[in-house]
Amino acid sequence: MSNQIKPRRSVLYMPGSNPRALEKAKSLPADGLILDLEDAVAVDAKEQARSLVAEAVKAGGYGNRELIIRINGLDSEWGEADMKAACEAGPDAILLPKVENADMVHKAAEMMKRFDAPEKTKIWCMMETPRGMLAAQEIAASSEQMTCFVMGTSDLVKDLHAHHTVMRLPVLTSLGLCMLAARAENVDILDGVYLDLDDDESFRASCVQGLEFGFDGKTLIHPKQLAGANETFGPSLSELEFSEKIITAFAEAEAEGKGVVLVDGKLIENLHVENARRLVSLAAAIQQLEV
Repeated sequence: MSNQIKPRRSVLYMPGSNPRALEKAKSLPADGLILDLEDAVAVDAKEQARSLVAEAVKAGGYGNRELIIRINGLDSEWGEADMKAACEAGPDAILLPKVENADMVHKAAEMMKRFDAPEKTKIWCMMETPRGMLAAQEIAASSEQMTCFVMGTSDLVKDLHAHHTVMRLPVLTSLGLCMLAARAENVDILDGVYLDLDDDESFRASCVQGLEFGFDGKTLIHPKQLAGANETFGPSLSELEFSEKIITAFAEAEAEGKGVVLVDGKLIENLHVENARRLVSLAAAIQQLEV
């Protein structure tokens, strides 16, 4: 469960079997990189991808970007070897696919202990099946090591026999269940991918919708999507200026024994100040990431 604010505006999937992509990722303006051993890797390339990703993480050179290794399912023929290699490499997190209950997280945590994963390596969970949606709360509360939900909306739409729509009404219940569970347990949550690389306007709209839903950022499938996600999920200059004004004004009001204050004609209470502080902290974390 997460206490420290970390920028996760843009988290880009990178195929683990592509050395060129792994090298290129070092210069991309992504907050995080998911080095993928699962969906993006063909069956006959699984072992090669595992070695490439482990070596890339160990070698470093990715700056302050978060590095996440998505392994194959622990019940697959590659799962245990993936987990062992990931633990030895020591990324920021290991992403478990198709998590459907707390026991799957417990099993991963036990394996990470057995394979001597460093303390910094956390567990992230792909939320992408109907069972996962119905167990979101128990998964979110499963372990102190579990710090982030990643929505797998493509698999979810398939399993629901639903359709991809602009407003995403077919998955609204699922997104809401995961959002409620994540916020209740202080876990970060990332929106699913947008698949149409030729429709920039709709991609931007999907980012805005994700922000309005409450997501911390968006998972991406191509570097061309980075700028839109970073801009949407990062606080704007006007938001930061107003946040600073709120924080200062409320502190002055509190010193005078007042619980509310007017700022630019808007009634400000403690809940507004908490959000303002969150935005200021996020901006500082983003600035540190870009150093």
